[in-house]
Amino acid sequence: MAVTESKAGGTSGEARAAHEGILRRQSARESSARTYARALPIVPVRARGLTIEGADGRRYLDCLSGAGTLALGHNHPVVLEAIRRVLDSGAPLSVLDLATPVKDAFVTELFRTLPPGLADRSRVQFCGPAGTDAVEAALKLVRTATGRTGILAFTGAYHGMTAGALAASGGAPDVQVARLPYPQNYRCPFGVGGPHGAELAARWTESLLDDPKSGVPLPAGMILEPVQGEGGVIPAPDDWLRRMRQLTADRSIPLIADEIQTGVGRTGAFWAVDHSGVTPDVMVLSKAIGGSLPLAVIVYRDDLDAWQPGAHAGTFRGNQLAMAAGTATLAYVRENALAERAAALGTRMLTRLAELTHAFPCVGDVRGRGLMIGVELVNPDADHTASHPAPLAGDIGAGGAGVVADVGAGGMGDLSGTAARPEPARTPYPAAPELAAAVQRECLQRGLIVELGGRHASVVRLLPPLTISDEQATAVLDRLTDAVAAAARHHEPHGPHQQRQPCPAQHAG
Repeated sequence: MAVTESKAGGTSGEARAAHEGILRRQSARESSARTYARALPIVPVRARGLTIEGADGRRYLDCLSGAGTLALGHNHPVVLEAIRRVLDSGAPLSVLDLATPVKDAFVTELFRTLPPGLADRSRVQFCGPAGTDAVEAALKLVRTATGRTGILAFTGAYHGMTAGALAASGGAPDVQVARLPYPQNYRCPFGVGGPHGAELAARWTESLLDDPKSGVPLPAGMILEPVQGEGGVIPAPDDWLRRMRQLTADRSIPLIADEIQTGVGRTGAFWAVDHSGVTPDVMVLSKAIGGSLPLAVIVYRDDLDAWQPGAHAGTFRGNQLAMAAGTATLAYVRENALAERAAALGTRMLTRLAELTHAFPCVGDVRGRGLMIGVELVNPDADHTASHPAPLAGDIGAGGAGVVADVGAGGMGDLSGTAARPEPARTPYPAAPELAAAVQRECLQRGLIVELGGRHASVVRLLPPLTISDEQATAVLDRLTDAVAAAARHHEPHGPHQQRQPCPAQHAG
């Protein structure tokens, strides 16, 4: 496979010099806080759909998509046309919170997509330009509405970079929010995985709320991601999410669903909560709703609307171009059934990627939902038994957890002790962030842009646009497989993994 595609079969010396000069000046002048620019030393100058072209003439398949912002890919015609119409109309581009025809059309289209039970009794608050500001608004809203201050959040969460959002995220430097276990199969906090692990997580939450000595008073709200993105692409089990909805509703705790990255068809439903049929009290929305431009809103039940005028504001909450682009994006996704398309294509991609867990010992797990996909890299040579005690039960190996017991009406399994228990599961190997970074570099050399995430930055993430074609999906998988093989050549299996193949080049797609 060619390392990268180049315009007109090659790159000129002048183009390469211009490319390198821009990168040098960026390094000299921009903040040390820059992130993507460090791992992706490219200079985009043109883009369309899945493809980005750099200043040096090289072309890349973009599976970062603005961290999930570009539901329709780069410069989709319906988005460009919507922006042109506003520009050509002479309408003001920024209007604070004044009513405009462009805003009215956006809200109408947004409400058309909301989960049943919310659209007909909701309010919308336009926030600042970033999702983190919408999270801040949601936290302020439930505190105002309930008169309480505490917040429940989950391990592995990511809600933004401002103070309140960071306090509710997994990397918070101090404890301002009560932490709850987020269920997952591969690295289950209880060493179980599957329905049994989700049941234990739910019971822990219920106990925390009902125990008068838990040290956690009745909170103002619970915030969760239906699929944890930065946490490692971990989908919440539908039954567990329904259980969280019931637990919060029974105790008059507003449930906040952070759909900043999961929304607008990304997971195979228009909103990720649609998979479980859950209607949250508050939804936090950004990224794709702006059609590639900055826009963030919260939508919430009307009985929570206890704010006074000016209680939450922002100068750039009236971005007309973003609203027009967002309306076009929401309508296009809805009218063209792109969520259903993401579900079908995502399943096919996950099925093929699951083969990597058999071909490469260093691929610990493949998981995701729709076109939100993660591949976790591990160190198969590490002695993990000492630091990771044997799990209780359930298969938490690649491909998901085995069922510990029959799932009853509550959907969480029978913990009575009468159900037959399977053989103990194998323990996952330690995360391999250096190997994941190597895979990302190998992908870039092959013309594929991917993101890293997870607790230890060991998960290679795919967030392609919903408009990706079958042929493009195949090219993405081929390049990723080839990159894994190239990065993992020196990670030969040992001991119990000798029956699995090493990671030579012949496994490349």
